[in-house]
Order: sequence, then C-alpha cells, then structure tokens
Amino acid sequence: MLVCLTALGVGGATILGTILGLPCKKMSHRFSDIVLAFAAGVMLSAAILGLILPAIEREENGGLLITLLGIFAGAGCISLVDRIVPHIHKLIGWEEDMQVHNLHADRLLLFIAAMAIHNFPEGLAAGVSLGSGDLKAALLISGGIALQNVPEGLVTVAPMLAAGFRPRKAFLCGMTTGLIEMVGTFVGFFAVTLASVVLPFCLAFAGGTMLFVISDEMIPETHDHGNERAATYALLFGFSMMLITDVLLA
Repeated sequence: MLVCLTALGVGGATILGTILGLPCKKMSHRFSDIVLAFAAGVMLSAAILGLILPAIEREENGGLLITLLGIFAGAGCISLVDRIVPHIHKLIGWEEDMQVHNLHADRLLLFIAAMAIHNFPEGLAAGVSLGSGDLKAALLISGGIALQNVPEGLVTVAPMLAAGFRPRKAFLCGMTTGLIEMVGTFVGFFAVTLASVVLPFCLAFAGGTMLFVISDEMIPETHDHGNERAATYALLFGFSMMLITDVLLA
C-alpha cells in the first residue's frame, strides 16, 4: 500500500504540474531556467542525503566501495540510454522566444522517450529508498521528488503547447511521463525487497542516475540562456530547503 501511495505521489505531482502548465503557451527562458535549477537543487540534495550517504553507512554490505560502484553504474546506464534517445532540447529545438520548431507528430514517441530518461531515475530513487526500510530517507526522497515534479511538469508542457500541440495531446504526454515515474518507483521497490543484500548498490545506483541527469541535462540547460546567476541561486535554494527538511525529520 505504501509503495502505491509513493508511486502515486511522485507520478501524480508530474501530472499535476502538466495540468497547471496547460494555460501557459509562452514561458520566458528566465522563468524556465529558475524552475529547472530549483528542481536540480532539490534532486541533488535528495540524491546525496537520501541515497548516497545511506548507502555508505551500510558498511556490512561493502560501504564506500559498493557505493562508488553503484554511482558509476547508475550514471553509465543513463548515459547509455541517453546516447540512444536524442536530448530533449535537441529534439524539440528551443528558440530564444521559447517557440519550438520541427516538432512533428511522428516525433512524439521520441519526445516521450527522452522525458523517460529524466523521470524514470526519479521514480527508481523513490522506490529504492522506500524499499530500504528507512522511512526518513523515503520521506525525504519521495517528498523532494514530488515537490520538484510540479514545476517540472509545468515547464515540460509549455514548449509542446507553443509548438502547436493540442492541450489534450500535451496533457497525454505529460501524463505518460508521470506514469513512467510510477513504474520506476515499483521497479526500485521490488528490486530492493527481492534482494536486500544489494541494497547499498541499489541506493547508490539510483543516486548515480539522478546525479547524471542533474549534471548532464538540468544544469547545462539552465546556464545556456544568460540566466546562470539566477539559476545558481535557485539551485542553492532548492538544495538548502531539502537540507532543512532533512534536519527537521531527524
């Protein structure tokens, strides 16, 4: 039951953000960069505090070595998938006025697949943290992911509307990415519960996937339009907010 609620929370937050973004056909680069940077800060804090550090603390199963292997395995896995599926910004073709060109219906499946690269690791992280049995870490990870998924869903749907997608189709795309996140939650949870001996590796693997997405996709995107200073402070704000939450849950 708890894993179902967690999956519904993290995936539902993306869908909620998609709904909130339906009225927004135009969105400035500055607003988009700040929102994505805030989400990156939340994810960065959640990955470190809720996944990587707990993996290191489980010394009976390898501790630091297993954690490092898990981080690079997670990053390598996402990197491999990322080479197969085009980057989101290359696929939709951002212009300075946030309009999108050459986004045709036959590329819709590729767009959803590119979003899956971003969202699946988040669901995986939520599921793994829940399967670890550490309720505090699970709350931190799941709450942080749900928090950043709302503005992230909003930012995702706006370019599709600007490209001429009908609201219904844009909503279905956003809903699909949310469902993918739910699937990731179940995969992470059952992978850990079926093989608890590999828990530290799974925690670090999920953390590595999140770190890769943050560094390879989110931060470069927020620093590519002249808003790097505002984006940096937004990232710090998101990171600090999750840090405060972690202390309060202690």
